[in-house]
Amino acid sequence: MNMQQMMAQAQKMQRELRKAQAELAAKEFKVAKGGAVTVTVLGSKEIKAIEIDNDAFDPENKDMIQDMIALAINEAMAQIDAESEAINERITGQPGGFGF
Repeated sequence: MNMQQMMAQAQKMQRELRKAQAELAAKEFKVAKGGAVTVTVLGSKEIKAIEIDNDAFDPENKDMIQDMIALAINEAMAQIDAESEAINERITGQPGGFGF
């Protein structure tokens, strides 16, 4: 493969990676914990919604609810990271991609 073909291939992979990353950024990741908390996070890692079941609104549940929210957010972020890594590997053939 000559240099011009390699550059064209790299540019194509870069376009595919950007498109896949844009799709990931718009995708919603929803994680529920304990039936009391549901967190929705966009692939861009923006928190879209936090829902707390009405039955969970008890002062005695405060610490538990806070823990469930943190766990749900962390799980959603891990799912986003894993999907992003899978996209990079699928397009570039390498874990971590090429750093585009």
